[in-house]
Amino acid sequence: MRELGISVYPFHSKMEDNKSYIDLASKYGFTRCFMCLLSVQDSKEDIIKEFSEIINYAKDRGIKTTLDISPSVFKYLNISYDDLSFFYKLGAWAIRLDLGFSGNEESLMTYNDYDLKIELNMSADKPYLDTIMSYFPNTDNLIGCYNFYPHAYSGFNRDLFKSSMNRFKKYSISSSAFINAQEGTFGPWQVDDGICSLEEHRNMPIEIQAMDLFSLGVDAVFIANCYANEDSFKKLNDLDKRLITFKAKLIKDIPETEKKIILEELHQNRLDASEYFIRSSNPRDKYKGKEFNLFNAVENIKRGDILIDSSKYGSYAGELQIALKDMKNTGRTNIVGHICEEYLFLLDYIKPAQRFKIKE
Repeated sequence: MRELGISVYPFHSKMEDNKSYIDLASKYGFTRCFMCLLSVQDSKEDIIKEFSEIINYAKDRGIKTTLDISPSVFKYLNISYDDLSFFYKLGAWAIRLDLGFSGNEESLMTYNDYDLKIELNMSADKPYLDTIMSYFPNTDNLIGCYNFYPHAYSGFNRDLFKSSMNRFKKYSISSSAFINAQEGTFGPWQVDDGICSLEEHRNMPIEIQAMDLFSLGVDAVFIANCYANEDSFKKLNDLDKRLITFKAKLIKDIPETEKKIILEELHQNRLDASEYFIRSSNPRDKYKGKEFNLFNAVENIKRGDILIDSSKYGSYAGELQIALKDMKNTGRTNIVGHICEEYLFLLDYIKPAQRFKIKE
């Protein structure tokens, strides 16, 4: 199941503000919460009081909390990796190891008596995961999460992100990553140039960030910074987490059938994919025999243009395409709309046979 989550930073914000934020997240179906112990320097007693109150407030609203820790946190709180009762008593669902141990310790932690999930840092180097797996962990309690990056230009690049994802998927370990709320003003550290896992997401609309991560195989997406507004929550709640949905602007006075083809079909790129356009062939079978008139055969097709073949193309009539590159129109295809600018990069990630939707 794909999930949405928020981040809350006790000692960096007021308890009542955090509770209100959790209420808003719960209203929109969010089920996960990330909290950071790495940036907290308060006493153990104050940490227990503050964190247990907010964690259990979230739990009462169906939201599971992950605590970000490291070996230094264990030392600071005088906790041993072979006794995780401290985190259980706080109410945590998972602990994230920002920095790890030798591999054997992580494996041992997955056999804890409290069914706490042990979350590995997916941004760590390649041998780390294989080392842990060589100690036969309880994989039912093993999950992964990427870092977030508050410093501009310091985030993960896509190729490295995908490489790490593949390593974790090899062992069927679920994953999570972070997105940036443009209206957010703070995180756990002093620097906040926007907070995200993938660098290219830093200035993107929040729903596109989330859709991209889900399409890359991420199982849980967290808003990294505080506080996202209700509009951002609504956009994420409305998101179809299963597939890419392109936003498009349709031409004025588009015929009703062409409009239905664009907006009501669950499209699927052909298995024998073209380098020139994404092809959704099913509509031509569904509307076989219908006359598709030629009404907007613009000479120059641009990347992102939405095309539907006219009846002058014979058996291709009714097929929908999305242009991947600029090309000349043969004179038999109507341009019926255009993918919105901020969604264009996603065109390159539609694979052969992959399904997608289009909305206005």
